[in-house]
Amino acid sequence: MPTILLETIINAPIDRCYDLARSIELHQDGAGKTKEKAIHGITSGLIDLGESVTWRAKHFGIWQKLKVQIIETDRPKSFTDVMIKGTFKTMKHVHSFEANGNTTIMTDNFTYESPLYVLGRLADRLFLKKYMTEFLIHKNEVFKEVLESKEWQKYLKTNDDGQI
Repeated sequence: MPTILLETIINAPIDRCYDLARSIELHQDGAGKTKEKAIHGITSGLIDLGESVTWRAKHFGIWQKLKVQIIETDRPKSFTDVMIKGTFKTMKHVHSFEANGNTTIMTDNFTYESPLYVLGRLADRLFLKKYMTEFLIHKNEVFKEVLESKEWQKYLKTNDDGQI
């Protein structure tokens, strides 16, 4: 089963990183060429434990749907989503956050299993793992850019003191 492990260092507080990683709107805005859109379940705001969202996106020129559910949370350290329905045979994404001074280390542990047995494993080796890695790196770059600017404020509600 392929695993993609990525680490991103973000100059922002851990609470803000954790919350923004659950933002449906930022996920859509950062989708780029895949044109991801939340079409069912939680379609705006912050997704949380037990909630699900169905995404519609274009991958490899084909419109696909992926339904995921948040199955574990440990605010602000981690949350886990798994595929309930979609193209993969299985998919699990653990999002972890660690405070390090004024920065946050965000770790993505993304595991999946392709359908079609031998053909799926061949696709993993030839292009799928590389494609998924590049997809996640792009999402993390957008995420980091938003968090390190004032743009994060349009995704999270704050009180008068600027606290989430």
